[in-house]
Amino acid sequence: MNYKQTLSWLFNQLPMYQRQGKVAYKANLNNTILLDDHLGNPHERFPTIHVAGTNGKGSTCHMLASVLQEAGYKVGLYTSPHLKDFRERIKINGEMCSQAFVVDFVQKHKEFLEANQLSFFEMTVGMAFQYFAEQKVDIAVIETGLGGRLDSTNIIKPLVCAITNIDKDHTAVLGNTLVKIAGEKAGIIKENTPVAIGEKRSHLKSRFRESADKINAPVTFVNHQKQALPTDLLGSYQKDNVRVATAVIQELNKVSDFTVSDEDLKSGLKNIVKNTRLRGRYDVLQLQPKVVCDTAHNVAGIKMVMAQVDKEEFETLHIVLGMVADKNIDAVLSLLPKHAIYHICRPDIPRGLAVEALQQAIKNCGLVFTSYSSVHEAYQGALKMAKSQDMVLATGSTFVVAEII
Repeated sequence: MNYKQTLSWLFNQLPMYQRQGKVAYKANLNNTILLDDHLGNPHERFPTIHVAGTNGKGSTCHMLASVLQEAGYKVGLYTSPHLKDFRERIKINGEMCSQAFVVDFVQKHKEFLEANQLSFFEMTVGMAFQYFAEQKVDIAVIETGLGGRLDSTNIIKPLVCAITNIDKDHTAVLGNTLVKIAGEKAGIIKENTPVAIGEKRSHLKSRFRESADKINAPVTFVNHQKQALPTDLLGSYQKDNVRVATAVIQELNKVSDFTVSDEDLKSGLKNIVKNTRLRGRYDVLQLQPKVVCDTAHNVAGIKMVMAQVDKEEFETLHIVLGMVADKNIDAVLSLLPKHAIYHICRPDIPRGLAVEALQQAIKNCGLVFTSYSSVHEAYQGALKMAKSQDMVLATGSTFVVAEII
């Protein structure tokens, strides 16, 4: 199989949460452990940092990877989902793993993967761990996919853990209350391992404290009154993520042989895009009209993005909007501005919310909109309608942003 055929096999043959939703979620780590054993336990051959949370975990992982790169380390970075290329999930010092590695991994283990019916995510985690071990990284920053306790990444024994925040997302899998979701995310906390928590609400902080105390894990609750260091990532909502990343680096310096100076920290936070090639977080694609893409896709994420948009100056706001079917559509729409012009579409994945359903919800909110048959057409429609002093925001789903950039 060539690279294209290998990807097609990865995406289509096996269930994948991002595309199909709850049906792809496995409620145990059996398969992950099975694959890891089959590969010779590659996850034991490099130290890690583990990051969970509802929003901001991807940005925080990129921050940490960038800072560690600035300190001179060879840094593996595992994140999900990808925007354009599958290999964005598996990087070392900002460089994606090779196409040859992906093809070789699948060919070598295809029989085992099929026989044991591993999910897309389980396979990808195994692939990442194998790559980092082969490439002898100094350290790897690992982002959870969904939740924490039963996430495929949760076989690692990290030096430091982090949980960015909690909000309602993936409730069909993680539970329908914030405390239940916090309990799932808390599942990444390990015995005697420091954890940095970005959550601000006291009842959720108590939930994390409870989990940590049971296994003697030292907890740092991030001080959100503290000035956050500057970063090249736009969007004032990144300040909370910067504070979490800073706390993680401080803990890492305390509990390991890794040495990250204040200069490395500052420099790493200012060079995230250059060092890690992060895209899609308040990503400015052009000016006049100003075009911004953001992968925000749940209530908390949309709230943060709209707070940033409120600081912008423009005449008319055009919003290119598409969502996936398992989100709280009405709650998201209630946060979006009434005065904007909406260009609505369906992201091109099985989970994509039908335009008709979004149309009905938008009508109920009394918003002005035009419907399109694809993300590309919606984006082009917004660009055509927008004057140079207007602003275009594309959001609502990672998959909308992926199709645009």
